[in-house]
Amino acid sequence: MTDRLVAHINRTAIHSLEVPDSFETEGSFVVDLRNEGEATHVHLHLDDALSEVARLDAGNHYVAGDSGREVRVHVSPGAEPVRGKLKVVTAYGAETRFVDVVVEPGRKGSVAVDPELSKPRGGTGGKPGGESARGSAGAGRDGGVGLDVDLQAVVAVLPAVVFGLVAVILAAGAVLAPGGTDVTLALLAVVAGVLTAGYLLLQ
Repeated sequence: MTDRLVAHINRTAIHSLEVPDSFETEGSFVVDLRNEGEATHVHLHLDDALSEVARLDAGNHYVAGDSGREVRVHVSPGAEPVRGKLKVVTAYGAETRFVDVVVEPGRKGSVAVDPELSKPRGGTGGKPGGESARGSAGAGRDGGVGLDVDLQAVVAVLPAVVFGLVAVILAAGAVLAPGGTDVTLALLAVVAGVLTAGYLLLQ
């Protein structure tokens, strides 16, 4: 919504002029000339300070009787804050008023953002202390799992391999034993096989 500076003309007497003492805006604004009497001419003028950031399409304006007219004051985008005066004159100098105008872009609703919020924090999302760091460190050159993962896998199945080898050796010994099958070796082979199977089931 555009800021609006209201000027009452001919409201209390002929050629009377009522304007606010001061006016604040973030950017471009409208001077609302409200004539409540006979037709008149109104002259608007920006002082040097305001002229550096703002401009009027025209300075002289005719306002018909019992009517109004809006005059837009254009403020340059990105203008620096400035304080100046707007001069309002009616009936070729019959009445003159000055309004202290403060142009302060971003004055309303501005929110300061902490620059720290834009920095990544540690945890699962970042490398410091997160899973991403550990995962990238453990990756092999060919994109596979790292050396530490391979060693863990070997250690995990090593007991099963040992039990399996023992079972095979005992079974072979039972078959090749002199005088036929050795019952003791056969039983030990079975026990070793059962231990192997149980270990694999528990993993």
